[in-house]
Amino acid sequence: MTQGTIGPMKEKEEQITVHTYNWGPCLIRLTAKEEFLQLLTDEAKKSKIDYKKHLAGIIETEMGYTQESKNRVVPQMSKYLGVYDQMFQRYANKPYEKKPKYFMSALWINYQKQNEFNPPHDHDGALSFVVYLDVPEKLKKENEKYVGKSCGPGGIQFLYGDGNRQCISFMSHFPKRGDMFIFPAWLKHWVAPFKSKCTRISVSGNIHDSANLNTIPEGPNGYTFSAGVDEKK
Repeated sequence: MTQGTIGPMKEKEEQITVHTYNWGPCLIRLTAKEEFLQLLTDEAKKSKIDYKKHLAGIIETEMGYTQESKNRVVPQMSKYLGVYDQMFQRYANKPYEKKPKYFMSALWINYQKQNEFNPPHDHDGALSFVVYLDVPEKLKKENEKYVGKSCGPGGIQFLYGDGNRQCISFMSHFPKRGDMFIFPAWLKHWVAPFKSKCTRISVSGNIHDSANLNTIPEGPNGYTFSAGVDEKK
């Protein structure tokens, strides 16, 4: 809720109360801590799971994290999901009737190289996230030279809704190391290709909520978790 004024500036201003309404998905961007980035990097080195068959990307190397690695990631990821829960309640202007419990159903790392890309797609689950481990300087310079209205080479773009040019139906961003997006899993998004000879590295994951837990077996060591609460490893 905000206050505005009506009438010519030279006349006495009349105060009115204005309500604005948030519309569509709750998408947030934050900066992940360095220790979390290092954990994702170290655990990715342990995986030999080819994850391409589960994904939409036109990317040669996409590797899934092991169950053990996911269990190590959960305690730190839960803190970021706790932030999302706070922002969602503020965005919706309504508190949760019941605090969500989450289950990390998938976690994988993307090594995107020259001419590779991710077409428009969505994810499975309630929430999804992407965090950037490496965005090379070559790619940054290529994106800076881009002239156009999309996200540009190596950028990510989220898409939602219809409307004319006055309607905000997309959000574009060129990431840097440590950037993290958390968003509804159904929110469509895509990643543009680039020409630079380098590797853009990101980690993505899917989160189910308690409504779907009856179809997902609970993993070891408290793999089901509440956002913002550290679980035992």
